[in-house]
Amino acid sequence: MSGLDARLLWLIGVRMLVVASVVIPYLLYNPDQISDPTLLFFIAFASVQSLAYIILLRVLRHWPEAQAYIQFCGDLLFITLLIFKLDVTSFSILYIFIISVAAVFLQRTGVLIVAGLAYLLYVSATLKWVQWLFEWGAPLPDLPEQPAAMLQLSYNLIVHLIGFYGVAILTSYLARDAARSEERLREKDLDLTYLQGLYGDVIRSMSSGLVIADLDANILSLNRAGEEILGRSEAQIAGQHLEQTGILSAEQWSRYLYETGGITVRAECECIRGDGVTIHIGFTLTHLRNAEGGLQGHILLFQDLSEWKELQEQLRTQDRMAAIGQMAAGLAHEVGNPLAAISGSVQMLAGELRGDASRSKLAEIILKESRRLDRTVKAFLQFAKPSERNLAVFDIAAMLAEDIQLLSHSGDVRPIHQIKADLVPESALIRADFDQVSQIFWNLARNGLQAMPSGGQLTVVGRIENGYYHMEFRDTGIGMTEEERSRLFHPFKSFFGGGTGLGMAIVYRIVKEHGGVIRVESEPQRGSRITVELPVGDTGDESPEIQA
Repeated sequence: MSGLDARLLWLIGVRMLVVASVVIPYLLYNPDQISDPTLLFFIAFASVQSLAYIILLRVLRHWPEAQAYIQFCGDLLFITLLIFKLDVTSFSILYIFIISVAAVFLQRTGVLIVAGLAYLLYVSATLKWVQWLFEWGAPLPDLPEQPAAMLQLSYNLIVHLIGFYGVAILTSYLARDAARSEERLREKDLDLTYLQGLYGDVIRSMSSGLVIADLDANILSLNRAGEEILGRSEAQIAGQHLEQTGILSAEQWSRYLYETGGITVRAECECIRGDGVTIHIGFTLTHLRNAEGGLQGHILLFQDLSEWKELQEQLRTQDRMAAIGQMAAGLAHEVGNPLAAISGSVQMLAGELRGDASRSKLAEIILKESRRLDRTVKAFLQFAKPSERNLAVFDIAAMLAEDIQLLSHSGDVRPIHQIKADLVPESALIRADFDQVSQIFWNLARNGLQAMPSGGQLTVVGRIENGYYHMEFRDTGIGMTEEERSRLFHPFKSFFGGGTGLGMAIVYRIVKEHGGVIRVESEPQRGSRITVELPVGDTGDESPEIQA
């Protein structure tokens, strides 16, 4: 049903109400007219007319304006008959009601037509011309002969003429202005709805978290990015204080309110997500103000800086390793040649001192330590200037399975250790340097075993995800502190006795030279998890060139 059809149906209902409001008071003042056939005729006529209007709404549903004209003309005719039959001229005010309502439904021309028709019918009822219509062929009623009566009649007709057309013109202007105002209001509502939707989409699409709080710092809303960063839904923290986000401490909130005078605060902190994971967050806390500059609340804008911090740490590690690598290359070159001469000389002296037990023992110590120093120098050389990569396609899963088997039967594994392999799929091709990837395994696996002096389980996991082969080494050992974890890949930082501290630095370099990523997760007394991600590379359909 269109808007005009709905209003016409509403008008039919109002019409029934108006008829009832006219007839009922009339009967109350004239109770002897209840059985009057004329009155019964009007009641029946009004009912039939309303029913006909309802039927016409279905018949003329494609021509609502024609339906409007029919209803207004029918109502004017009903009022005319009401005035003529009951001889109550005060009912002429109902003409004004019909004209006013027509201004809402019709254009100005249509309203003037309704006003003109209303006036003609009013004149017909006043001059008794309607009687001539009911008594066809009867002479028209005569006009009053007395001047006073004639003057009164003329005045009455002129007043109604001015009143009908005045109401028609005035109500048409008012209806037009009301329609324009309604249209402008509708447009503003649409614009407001669009802007509200746009602002909502912007907030939902933000990559940064956004918390809006009231003046008492009670949380009102949290956007979608904020839910993902904090690991909690808006419903979980709505109504809580800003401190409950885990971003702000009570001390920071007090400093924001009092010490800084409520100006914008920017800071970084560590926050525990809803799932228990600790992340690094950078945030901005500022006021929420209205258009007049009045304070309405507080805004907390924050981002997860964990990946950025990790990348920053990787860059620092690369810079340190580059500088140390240059130093190690020079040191190894300068120490290597004298060390070879010392080792050879000591071996010659050892042969001449066989008869002197104490001096022979000292010579053996010198020879042993020179060999250990030689191994350290070679490790320096491998770190500072690794061998050229020999890229080939090989089955890394098969290589890991064979290395795990060799490790299980090596002296590094004691009865208190358990080794578990979780390689899915069991065969996976990768383009890399076979020896260097195997070196990654042995360094990380041995470190994991050394981290479990009291026993435990070492789990080696292999997966292919998003174009990378993930090697994961999990141990249940002593774990590392945050400081130890930050120094894990630094050269010459050995966590176990007897090591050079270059094994993890070499692993880091191999991974980076292969375009991979290495990640470390560890907590004291809860073990460590080191993940190496190596790009699979272009393996094509070729068979492995190296089989592990």
